[in-house]
Amino acid sequence: MTLATDLSLAFIVIGVLMLLVEISSPGSFLLVPATVLLALGGIGLLFPDLLLTWWSPLAAIIIVVPTTLLTIKLYQRLAPPAPPQTTVATSLIGMQGIVEVEVNPDTLRGKVRISNAIWSATSDNTIMVGKNVKVVRSEGVHVTVEEIK
Repeated sequence: MTLATDLSLAFIVIGVLMLLVEISSPGSFLLVPATVLLALGGIGLLFPDLLLTWWSPLAAIIIVVPTTLLTIKLYQRLAPPAPPQTTVATSLIGMQGIVEVEVNPDTLRGKVRISNAIWSATSDNTIMVGKNVKVVRSEGVHVTVEEIK
């Protein structure tokens, strides 16, 4: 075997290993370099003399750029970016939470934890820390709660 063939086979083996890692733990972003290595290894096996000439950097660029762009497009198709999830205050009505900072009438100093988020809260009567509450109204970034008894 020649050096070019050995190099081509090494590219293919490394590319396959990277693909296996990507398959076993998706999202590690090894698909792009794995695809590039497989393409370079395949070209090296088909045209072994090309890898050891001064044309090899040009051939690598001609292979790497389109392969990278196509692989990125494939990634975008497989997992399109999702818009960030936001909580609309009106969607909190009826949800239950727990008082983190004492809730008092006519102030927004009280804090309640609802679904792992802290909200400013008020109530018709004082609710102590640690009590379970339910959201009855929501205005902007604060909620009105009542104690669950």
